[in-house]
Amino acid sequence: MTQVRTRMAPSPTGEMHVGSMATLLKNYAFAKKYGGQFILRIEDTDKVREVEGGVAAIQEIIHRYGLDWDEGPGKGGEFGPYIQSERLGIYKEKVQDLLEKDKAYYCFCSKERLASVKEEQMANKQAPHYDRHCRSLSKEDAQKRVAAGEEYVIRLKVPEDQEISFTDLLRGEITFNSNLIDDQVLLKSDGYPTYHLAVVIDDNLMKISHIMRGEEWISSTPKHVLLYQAFGWSVPVFAHIPLFLNPDGKGKMSKRKGTVSAASFLEKGYLPEAMLNFFMILGWAKKDQEEIISLDEYIQEFEPSDLSSNSVAFDLKKLDWLNGVYIRKLSFGQLKEKIKPFIAREFPAEKIDQVLPLIQERLVTLADFNQLTKFFYSKINYEADLLLKKADSKELVVEELKQTIELLESLSIWSLHNLEEGIRGLQEKKDWHRGQFFMMLRIAVTGEKATPPLFETMMVIGKELVIFRLKEAINKLA
Repeated sequence: MTQVRTRMAPSPTGEMHVGSMATLLKNYAFAKKYGGQFILRIEDTDKVREVEGGVAAIQEIIHRYGLDWDEGPGKGGEFGPYIQSERLGIYKEKVQDLLEKDKAYYCFCSKERLASVKEEQMANKQAPHYDRHCRSLSKEDAQKRVAAGEEYVIRLKVPEDQEISFTDLLRGEITFNSNLIDDQVLLKSDGYPTYHLAVVIDDNLMKISHIMRGEEWISSTPKHVLLYQAFGWSVPVFAHIPLFLNPDGKGKMSKRKGTVSAASFLEKGYLPEAMLNFFMILGWAKKDQEEIISLDEYIQEFEPSDLSSNSVAFDLKKLDWLNGVYIRKLSFGQLKEKIKPFIAREFPAEKIDQVLPLIQERLVTLADFNQLTKFFYSKINYEADLLLKKADSKELVVEELKQTIELLESLSIWSLHNLEEGIRGLQEKKDWHRGQFFMMLRIAVTGEKATPPLFETMMVIGKELVIFRLKEAINKLA
């Protein structure tokens, strides 16, 4: 195999989509597997839609996911610059090559004329396309009009009725007829290249060997193949990766069905390593079918040809399960550090070392911390009826609460041993229904049906607050 060089070329026009991050991971892993290079290139020629700080945001989110690039912005490399807007001279020079080879031509059609042609074609139920009005202009006439200052674009001279084939690693050979391909614009009137021109020139000059991108680019690939042929360049290997579907399996994953940016999942408390693992197993499986996969393991085994050619649903239940697994694998110190941005301001910082071990097993995302811990320090609220579940009478529950308060007030040392021994002993001595009593106690102390272990929770809440809440429970039943 020639040296493997893969790339990701995001645009700074908005936040990076999770699908783009998943594609980036595949390009990264494939390059690393074969000792090659992964290149980051910024496609910033759409200045109208570019977001301020977009380039820095792209670099930041890649690093937040624990990945990096070998060449690109901030790192340099032999084939820079790696930002398209800094390569305009290269594109203009290459377009001149195409003009001289009669592979491209000047087009002076106004926007009004193009709109009129499109309208007429649609009225005749034809697919809209450029009618090649300027294709037959002589080079001399074209140059005169350019010299006169007339506005123009430069279009590719697409050959007529020619079969264009390329091999996709997931789908095999794909063939298009050139009559279905428009004489696409290569250089716009503002001097900026179109995506199709820039991507082909950049991929060739940066010696990209494998292009792995979303399947939405399949229909554009013949245009790119034609450009490679027009320049006389070798065509790289293509792999078009299926899009993620919405979690319900219906339609391409979109903002209408929830957040889709790579950053938003980290902000919701998903761990980057869990997200990467999730991306790995969507549409691909390890040989031993193991679903918990490290980045190193993925690099060793991943081959784009093993990817499914079918789109897969972005299964949030699977992601939640994976994230929980990764949270439970964290050491106490690691979890304490990662949870910091998710802790509510009101949380008593001195209790974090006691609380965190109690809830680690129950965390699905880091953001669950506040929901799982608010009863440790906030006023609790619940319906009085919850205290009476499975109880024989209200009077019995009030009596259980009163005697528990008396027991707790009598404890000279507030310890886990004393709490558990005293409360269990009281329940057994009085022969109260175990399930009813301890559920009632849990609700009275926390306001929740499900919490970390009851006695450990009472230890952290503290004697004074536990007794106060038990008295409040009596008041609720009054």
